[in-house]
Amino acid sequence: MTSDPILVDLALQGGGAHGAFTWGVVDRLLEEPWLRIDGISGTSAGAMNAAVLADGHAAGGAEGARAALEDFWRSVARAALSSPLRRTPLDVLLGRWTLDHSPAFVAMDLASRLFSPYDLSPSGFNPLRAILAQHIDFERLAQAPIRVFVTATSVHTGRGRVFRNSAITPDVLLASACLPTLFQAIEIDGEPYWDGGYSGNPTITPLVRECTSKDTILVQINPVERPGIPRTARDILNRLNEVSFNAVLLKELRMIALLRQVASPGDCEGAAWAAMRIHRVASEAMATLGYSSKLNAEWNFLCLLRDEGRRSAEAFLAAHGEDLGRRSSLNLDLLLEGV
Repeated sequence: MTSDPILVDLALQGGGAHGAFTWGVVDRLLEEPWLRIDGISGTSAGAMNAAVLADGHAAGGAEGARAALEDFWRSVARAALSSPLRRTPLDVLLGRWTLDHSPAFVAMDLASRLFSPYDLSPSGFNPLRAILAQHIDFERLAQAPIRVFVTATSVHTGRGRVFRNSAITPDVLLASACLPTLFQAIEIDGEPYWDGGYSGNPTITPLVRECTSKDTILVQINPVERPGIPRTARDILNRLNEVSFNAVLLKELRMIALLRQVASPGDCEGAAWAAMRIHRVASEAMATLGYSSKLNAEWNFLCLLRDEGRRSAEAFLAAHGEDLGRRSSLNLDLLLEGV
């Protein structure tokens, strides 16, 4: 492996507890001294991973970032100990991580279709707020050398808004992860916001326009392809969420592929997009997990996802480490087929 430092950007998807997979990926990447992170775009759990990583890195370099991420996810698991969302004894016995059979999850799932978060939780309490305040020094994050871009979706316009280091607060991170059926909209500057996944999961544009790196490593949690036809109501909703949360990302990637074919030398904006080298770290194992497991924050499950993330990052480095700084390892032209 080359010893020359290579600048990379990270694009981190959201997905609740599945964000622990991303934790594992970046934990492995941070072990490589020849990789230097220029910027991170994140949504939902990806935004939280991004903010914790950048703040930890500002305080203690790569090892500080790795320690900060582990501390953050440990706190998430500790907070989940008091949650009624638990696996059933049979699921535990059979080694299943789903919450589909949890009475609390079934009740919450049904209630969310009849009542809004404003009915069920008038106070708007979110346990993640205290965890974020505990683990991120937002004043230090504002000055961190790693640029962070967090996307949230405006309830009024449906458009995404990207928040940068100095504008990132606990409310911004909570807005980026605000599923409208579970949480009240988060108001920022008098405007309500929902989950950023509806408008960018994650948003690639600021990485192209504002970062020096030409290599973007996409850490993908939500499966683009899933075999079979979903037949149960829950499976159908799960697949609809995956499709909608991948749609904007796929549109941006298609634009990059198209600009590579048509961008002219005098088109500075188009040339910048066309010059991007795109890489992806993903795992087929993530496609075996259903929606309910995104709410399962048991420490053992988070560690399983972390370890899968580390294995996936290791496989990526072995197969495509030499591509970084040279060429894309993700064939974007396939996205133009049938368009």
